[in-house]
Amino acid sequence: MNEDNARFCLLAGLILLYLLCGAAIFSALEHPFELRARRLWKQQLDNFTQRYRVNLGALHTLLRQYEEANGAGIRVDTLRPRWDFSGAFYFVGTVVSTIGFGMTTPATIAGKIFLIFYGLIGCAATILFFNLFLERIITMLAYIMRWCHERRLRCAGVGVVSSREESSGEEDSLEGWKPSVYYVMLILGVASIVIACSASTLYSSMENWSYVDSLYFCFVAFSTIGFGDLVSSQRQQYESQEAYRLGNCLFILMGVCCIYSLFNVISIIIKQTLNWIVGKLVCSGHHQLQKRLKRNTVQPIASHCPAGRHRYTEGSVETVCDSETDAGAVADGVCVGRRLSGEMISVNEFMVSNKVSLALLQKQLSETAHQGPRQSYGHQNGFSGGVGALAIMNNRLQETSVDR
Repeated sequence: MNEDNARFCLLAGLILLYLLCGAAIFSALEHPFELRARRLWKQQLDNFTQRYRVNLGALHTLLRQYEEANGAGIRVDTLRPRWDFSGAFYFVGTVVSTIGFGMTTPATIAGKIFLIFYGLIGCAATILFFNLFLERIITMLAYIMRWCHERRLRCAGVGVVSSREESSGEEDSLEGWKPSVYYVMLILGVASIVIACSASTLYSSMENWSYVDSLYFCFVAFSTIGFGDLVSSQRQQYESQEAYRLGNCLFILMGVCCIYSLFNVISIIIKQTLNWIVGKLVCSGHHQLQKRLKRNTVQPIASHCPAGRHRYTEGSVETVCDSETDAGAVADGVCVGRRLSGEMISVNEFMVSNKVSLALLQKQLSETAHQGPRQSYGHQNGFSGGVGALAIMNNRLQETSVDR
């Protein structure tokens, strides 16, 4: 299994574990409240039917009819029209932003078919806008970092930019100022918190929600989860109605942009963490395999461990590997060990452990017979490149192609 598949399987397992933990926690928190609400509703139905002598079946029919009307936008309290132009504009905004509150949904067949094609193009364009927004944030941070650096140089009395750098392009001047992913995450996190707190202050005063409910709505809306249990700007009349609706749209737009960008940055950090975990697992697996094969002369190299000279002295085998300076000791991805105890070895082990040395000896004899080393044709026949055993094999292929 290669590293990409290992990362995929590890991420899938972690997501499954995350889902199981979340399901257990939410079930423990919400299920008792659901049972209490069900018992209370049953008591209210029994009291209502006994007090007003109403048939329970007829009451259930009326409640089902109200649920259907509720789906079409009919409420007990007076709400604004769902499908006038302002209501439809609010609806398409929730569609292309992938929020989808569910308070307003198309009821006609033509509306449902049109929504499929409209959402396909609109959602794709909006996701592209969010990605471009993240790029602009990174570019702005790069400008700020460069400006701060130049300001420190001016304060220190050092020249800021040479004439050659002044004539260079804008992208080249920002090449060395790309901010760290952790720095971008911090900036986006702070911006999201500021926007959410400011919007919650507005919603708690205009919608008569508690501040916690307002924060909850901000996260659900900005993250495009969109449960629909709380939806802003649904009443028919507000104080300073036009200003409130404009502020509501701006807060949702800025919040969605920041949270979406924050999700992208966090996903990069998660990927880096997975790479680190997979690297540790691969190194640990190679070390365990080396311990099992400590009596063999051929041991696998921990190719994913940091490059350098690794010396393992276990029993009668000492292994010395260096990917840069000791390529002659590396053969076909394995590290050749040297026996110290003088014990008998088989012919196969001798051939495996010495095939690189024999190849080098053959090369030296060939060069001596031709009175000097051969020219390298690596750039002509396409076999150039490689490290260790791969480089040696490529050189042998070069010589074979030249001889023929």
